Amino acid sequence: MEPAPIRKFHLENLNCANGAAIETADIVLMTDSPLKMAEVVTIAKHTRRIIWQNISLALCIKGIFLTPGAFGLASMREAMFADMGSVLLAVANSTRVLGK
Repeated sequence: MEPAPIRKFHLENLNCANGAAIETADIVLMTDSPLKMAEVVTIAKHTRRIIWQNISLALCIKGIFLTPGAFGLASMREAMFADMGSVLLAVANSTRVLGK
């Protein structure tokens, strides 16, 4: 009768260790197929491309409104709308990853 509690204790420790490993891992494959790594790499490359697009879009919009703002030709309202517009465009652009 003694091994049952010991076995349960070991299983709980393994589950905790497995959860910690999943939390700290960069990639977790939930299936037994290592062929999924190719799909992971494809999605990662697509995501990196979209991130760079979002960064360049935000910097271009900031640059466009920074120059007239420095000379007093753009109001705070226009700069705020440009900033919110660039954020919304970046979010909309990022949703393309969900289609992969």
